[in-house]
Amino acid sequence: MTTHTEAEIASQPSCWRRAVDDVPLGTLPRRGERVAVVGCGTSWFIAMAYATLRERAGHGETDAFTASEFPTGRRYDRVLALTRSGTTTEVLELLARIDTATTAITADPNTPIMTAADEVVVLDYADERSVVQTRFATTQLALLRASLGEDLTQVIADAEEAVAAPLPGSLVEAEQFSFLGTGWSVGLAQEAALKMREASRSWTEAYPAMEYRHGPISIAAPGRVTWMLGAAPGGLRAQVEETGGTFFESGLDPMAELIRAQRVAVARAFARGLNPDEPMHLTRSVILSS
Repeated sequence: MTTHTEAEIASQPSCWRRAVDDVPLGTLPRRGERVAVVGCGTSWFIAMAYATLRERAGHGETDAFTASEFPTGRRYDRVLALTRSGTTTEVLELLARIDTATTAITADPNTPIMTAADEVVVLDYADERSVVQTRFATTQLALLRASLGEDLTQVIADAEEAVAAPLPGSLVEAEQFSFLGTGWSVGLAQEAALKMREASRSWTEAYPAMEYRHGPISIAAPGRVTWMLGAAPGGLRAQVEETGGTFFESGLDPMAELIRAQRVAVARAFARGLNPDEPMHLTRSVILSS
């Protein structure tokens, strides 16, 4: 029987294609605005990726914060809130106390976020039944990348490959993972590590690739994987392989490579007798009592 998580992972290429074809006009951050992007958990990591991409594309200064750590004394033209559930306490409380223009992206149009933000983009077709967030996170990033003028044709082709390709046994059986990224893929490395923890309770870490040699490489060893999302810095593969560890990189777009990490997380969950739809100690949304 296919789990909800598996089905949602497999649907990502079609969701991305729909997002690219339906970028809303005049709702997302405008070129030249100073923007803060906020979210919690997975949404924070997607915020990190988008912030880097937006600045790189020349659309304006962009910062990313987890909602609970937003610097309220700093001025922005717009705050973009990412929230699958539309009910996350920290996000709603932040939007209630700032007087900045706000936009939210959500999956559920029947939640408080609809009135908490000035403008809302609803990606209900990418909503999920699984607690573990996969397709909504990447679909909103596909939408945001397209809004910056990116052509995602090859990205979607890479996603289709990542959905269908056999999973190397060395990844499913590994003892430990260190996910690495550069620039915008640092956020995706953090998200890949989170998926492994959530779905399979695996030992995972994540770092900017150039920082990995400044200490974290000390845990590289046989049976452990250093997994690069994007192009690796020169010499890094050789240094990891000298430890006896496995260095993995595919050449796929980092957002597509995240799909492979999601699939490995599910495979590892099954191997450990876990249900990836119902990760331990987690709920779909963190709603805090007053």
